Amino acid sequence: MVAWYTTESVAGKQISKHIGVATGSTIRARNIGRDIVAGLRTLIGGEVPEYTEMMAHARNQAIERMLEKADDMGADAVVGVRFSTAMIMQGTAEVMAFGTAVKL
Repeated sequence: MVAWYTTESVAGKQISKHIGVATGSTIRARNIGRDIVAGLRTLIGGEVPEYTEMMAHARNQAIERMLEKADDMGADAVVGVRFSTAMIMQGTAEVMAFGTAVKL
């Protein structure tokens, strides 16, 4: 099982080989039902839990895909993990997780 770290090293372990960049991403689109409820929430302010949940799920899926890619590369871990988001088109967003696949 490949582990992931936001740090550049793994405590108590030595990196023996840098394999390369491992990435994982997903693109999510809003849906009309969620948008109606979220639109009403914007009138009173505060968190919009419908979108928070959607983005958390997207982030977790991007991490899973990154780890699958790292495993396919023969990695033991992914270090220096970062996240990126981008709007692809109106109503859609990409969430990407990326880091360096390494052998310990």
